[in-house]
Formats: sequence, structure tokens, C-alpha cells
Amino acid sequence: MRKSFHQQRPRHHCAPQARKSDALVQFLQKTSVDPHERLRLETSGGPLSMRIFDLISPIGKGQRGLIVAPPKTGKTTFLKEICLALAANHPEVKSYCLLIEERPEEVTDFTRTVTGEVVASSSDHDTEHHIQTANKLLERVIGEVNEGKDVLILVDSLTRLARVHNRDARSGKTLSGGMDANALEVPRRFFGAARKLEEGGSLTIIATALIDTGSRMDDYIFQEFKGTGNLELVLSRKPAEMRLFPAIDISASGTRKEEKLFTEQEFEAIHKVRSYLAGLNPIDALKKLIETLPKYPTNADFLKNF
Repeated sequence: MRKSFHQQRPRHHCAPQARKSDALVQFLQKTSVDPHERLRLETSGGPLSMRIFDLISPIGKGQRGLIVAPPKTGKTTFLKEICLALAANHPEVKSYCLLIEERPEEVTDFTRTVTGEVVASSSDHDTEHHIQTANKLLERVIGEVNEGKDVLILVDSLTRLARVHNRDARSGKTLSGGMDANALEVPRRFFGAARKLEEGGSLTIIATALIDTGSRMDDYIFQEFKGTGNLELVLSRKPAEMRLFPAIDISASGTRKEEKLFTEQEFEAIHKVRSYLAGLNPIDALKKLIETLPKYPTNADFLKNF
């Protein structure tokens, strides 16, 4: 297990550069295509949440996904489970967990729990360190993707990354919720870097977006990123309050062009499942999946018998 390198403070601020690095130029010149190689999260005896994730919002190599999360809906547990599942099923994918402004004890817990590399700038560091940490990681993984490698970054959270850039922004123009007009430029580029390359290699980014925090800025950040990805998994406070986990809003979650990630038979079966669940209210739909899936050893068995 690799340890976090969040302790070392950089000396110089890494502001967005006018001149792109050679690695970034090479990366941007390559051809982006739709994700079509599936990353499976279901593991034998693994958590039910990953089986539901696989069915409702499948992930492919190069996916750009948001986990939309109100407080206390289990997002941190979700991220850990994703990282562990990918390590078990896809050792060919290099995984990083990027933690920005997280509590120091949460950084320790992540480092001790997951099998990927934890890259963190905890809440006891300054804005400069947060920005440097994210920039350095992106530069590093772009180099790896250029070499044809498949890389994944789990980001907790995109909201906090945007907040720290807002503190650093200097445009002088303030938008809704106190957001500087230029603050989202770098976070957008970071999230937008996720892609599957036709020439080989992929960068998958799954990032959490915080909602219902009582902050107008957080709501603005979410609205700006909503629709920029090609996967959304929406967590819901109501099932979480009822102790229904995973607290997923099935009807609000999904993956664009998911047919490219399933076989024709799988896609037809999942379409039937979704049509059936759409006829139920969100809580009943989630309960139905939670009750039914454990009766079958795998998702494939469930789909065959639906």
C-alpha cells in the first residue's frame, strides 16, 4: 500500500500556465472516443452497492463521472468501495484517490483502507498546497496516459477543488454564491481531462459533487458541472435517513451511451429492469433492488432471471 504524500508543502504556487506542457499538448492532440471498455465493480461476496452501481451507472475506461451527494449519504464509503473493487477486478488500471480539504483523520483512514495511491491535501494545508497537489497529480497521470496506460482518479471532492480555486481567483467579477468568474476554469479542465483515447490509454475521473449543504456556492458549482460528465450517480438523503444503503436515486442516475458498455443481451435486460423500477416510487425501487439482488449470486444471474 502506498502512503499519502500530503505532508510535503510546495514552495511555489502553480497557477494556470499560458503555455501548455509538451505532455499536455500530446494528450490533447489524440482522439477522444466514447468509453466502451467496461470497468466492473461487482466482486464475489463484495458490497451490494457496487452491484447496483454496475447496473444503474456502469463505468467504462475514460468515463467522466459525478457522484452527486448530499451530506451523510455514504459518499466516502462509496469511494472506498470503488477503489477496492477496481483493484480486485482491474489491476491493469492505476488508481489514485485525490482528497482535497479533507479532515486529516479521513486522509489517514483512506490511506489505510484503499489499495490505490492516496494523494491528499488535508484541511490543515493552505490554498496554494491544495492547488499544487491537484495540478501535480493531473500532470503526472497525463504522462501515464500518453504512455498508453489506463488511469483512474477518484476525487473527493470536485466541490472543494472549486472552492479553493475560488479563494485564489482574482478576476474581480463575482457571480452567484460569491463565486469568482474565473474560479471554475481550472477545475473544469481537470474534470474535462477524463477521456478514452483511440490511440490507447484512458483517464477515468469519478468525482463527488456536494449538494444540499446550505451553501449557495456549492449549489452553483454543482449546476456548472452538471451535464459536463457522461455519468451521474445520485445519492439521496431520504433513503439514507431511513438507513437504506446504498442511498441511490435510481431514476436520477445513469450513464450516457451505456449500450456501448453492455452486450446486446445485457442491455435489453437492464432496459427491462429500469422500465419496471420506473413504475415504482424512488424508495420502493431502491428497496426492490436491495431485496432482490442478494437472491442471485451475480448480476448476470439476476439479469438472466428477470
